[in-house]
Amino acid sequence: MCDTCGCNEIGGSGSSVGRPLHFIPTPEKDEQEHRHHYQHCHPHEQLKDQREVMVTENVLKHNNLVAQENKRFFNDRNILALNIMGSPGSGKTTFIIQTIEALIDKQKVYVIEGDQFGSLDTERIDKTDAKVIQVNTGNGCHLDAMSVMTAVKELNPANNSLVIIENVGNLVCPALFDLGEHQRVVIFSVTEGDDKPIKYAPMFHEASICIINKTDLLQLVPFDHLTAINNLRKVNHHLRIISLSALQGSGMTEWIAYLKKSMNSLQS
Repeated sequence: MCDTCGCNEIGGSGSSVGRPLHFIPTPEKDEQEHRHHYQHCHPHEQLKDQREVMVTENVLKHNNLVAQENKRFFNDRNILALNIMGSPGSGKTTFIIQTIEALIDKQKVYVIEGDQFGSLDTERIDKTDAKVIQVNTGNGCHLDAMSVMTAVKELNPANNSLVIIENVGNLVCPALFDLGEHQRVVIFSVTEGDDKPIKYAPMFHEASICIINKTDLLQLVPFDHLTAINNLRKVNHHLRIISLSALQGSGMTEWIAYLKKSMNSLQS
């Protein structure tokens, strides 16, 4: 868990749909009578290891219970749920829009858009025929299962549909939180460097699919494609790797074919 971003203070309350998070106090005070809130950026050096472990376990336990409820909801309705993760600027929203446009004629698509503040990406997605809802986390660095549950209730996705969750741009904390999704997709742009799978191993280890994006820029940046793939394999040898340019649309055919196969498998 992250000791400085506020992840260990969620307490299962989740993010706010369409508005910034409220401060959420912890159940107890520390030795200095200082109340900790969800949004803060200082180390907890005064806390004992035992308390940090207990808080971490409690947060993840509650989140996982809610994630199981989300997964049950999706399964009962044959809804395929994807958790799209990656750094800010990796091309997540463009990738999602291209996916929607390739499927929307024959497939109902719903999007949960996670950002700390604002609704710029939601406004982009709203121009498609997909139904989208904004989840703002304030200074929170990830979505949690409760925020997804709340958003799904408002979206009310149809049976046999696709739900795409765009997580907050971050290569650290989103990897820790199960949202009840069927597949985790990490977007990895060539502009980020071929060393990122090693430096942020948990994110890539927990993913089922890695999209190497912005391949149209390979000739312009110091990115070794083979090295990147080898690094991905070192972290997760089961990882499905697809290289493409979401902006130009090249390589999207393989992704769409994989996605259709996944939906058919779930709905058969």
